[in-house]
Amino acid sequence: MESAKLFEAFLQLKTITTDTRNIPTASIFFALKGEHFNGNHFAQDALEKGASLVVVDEQQHFEDDRIVYVENVLRALQNLAREYREYLKIPFVGLTGSNGKTTTKELIAAVLQQKYMVHYTQGNLNNHIGVPLTILGIKPDAEIAVIEMGANHQKEIELLASIAQPDFGYITNFGHAHLEGFGGFEGVVKGKSELYDYLRNHHKKAVVNSEDPIQKEKTQGIDTITFACNTTADYHIKLLETTNDLLAVKFEDLTIQSNLTGEYNWSNLAAAISFGKIFEVENERIKKGIENYHPNNHRSQLIKKERYTILMDAYNANPSSMEASLNNFSKFNGSKTVILGDMFELGEESLENHKKIAKLAIDLNVDEIFLVGSHFKMLFFEDEKIKQFSTRLELENYLSQKPIETQYILIKGSHGMRLDLLENIV
Repeated sequence: MESAKLFEAFLQLKTITTDTRNIPTASIFFALKGEHFNGNHFAQDALEKGASLVVVDEQQHFEDDRIVYVENVLRALQNLAREYREYLKIPFVGLTGSNGKTTTKELIAAVLQQKYMVHYTQGNLNNHIGVPLTILGIKPDAEIAVIEMGANHQKEIELLASIAQPDFGYITNFGHAHLEGFGGFEGVVKGKSELYDYLRNHHKKAVVNSEDPIQKEKTQGIDTITFACNTTADYHIKLLETTNDLLAVKFEDLTIQSNLTGEYNWSNLAAAISFGKIFEVENERIKKGIENYHPNNHRSQLIKKERYTILMDAYNANPSSMEASLNNFSKFNGSKTVILGDMFELGEESLENHKKIAKLAIDLNVDEIFLVGSHFKMLFFEDEKIKQFSTRLELENYLSQKPIETQYILIKGSHGMRLDLLENIV
């Protein structure tokens, strides 16, 4: 079946799946391959479970006119998403960055939903498979799409931008994340800036934090809409002093009280306000959208317990986000404990970055420090505030004998460390 016919079939069926454990009736099953799986082997199973079409790239041992043969299933999925994106006549917002992508995406959606039907990336469907699936899931009544794009290598954002074709782009920041894949910090800047390259080459617009010198440099030659806290910009969004650990900002005549902690979330709030203004959402609705948003998925969540409060920020971690979380946490008024888990994908800079973060924790105003994971375990410290554990289970055993007694606890680490499971242990 040629591409045009597959697209026609999609417009009729409207449902895509890649998992035979969940086959919606009258759907199209794409038989993707991975390192440990091959969807081609499940073509017949997909048909028996209700799929209307199965897209494969290997010859099947049975005949069925519902099987569509293509050269490469993944490429066919991406091309179908690209074609559907071109078919849709709605504005697309594309965003990437080292830290804060998901929070920013959800804040933007929360604001825009006050006026529009918004389709936005769910969970972490932000890679070469997730972005096409997100686009192919857009319903006919959608008025705006907000697409998160993640990457850990060069050229990934270039690919995702070519599929999503954003009309507006935003990069949260350039941080020390996925250093191994990108080849160092300069590689991160280059890789993430592939979004800017797309916007520049296609005469689209970028929303820019004008207080970030790298952002200003990398958006030369692009039509920009800027925001700032302390400098001149299209939108001036002031960070207010807070006494309740939660961030508040002032914009025009409005004070907006968020449910986010940490000054590093200022730019995430500012971006959401900026997109609200771009799409002509009334100020009161912008305020409502932000104030009704509560972080989840263990991203900057304040979890109040009977004896203490947890700042759960254990969805992901890299040196930049670790530093921001620690600096923010040190400002909390009261006794404090930090639990830090290993950071992944740092390559040759891993040991040095773990040492730097541990030293920062020592230098800040905290009472005790628990370091968890093989990378942190390799380090040597004489400071009595520090205790080191190879695994989360080792820490859990220790805490069962010596519970934490401070008023605040920061839990931060890469998702693979699963420090979020400590919520009911500490």
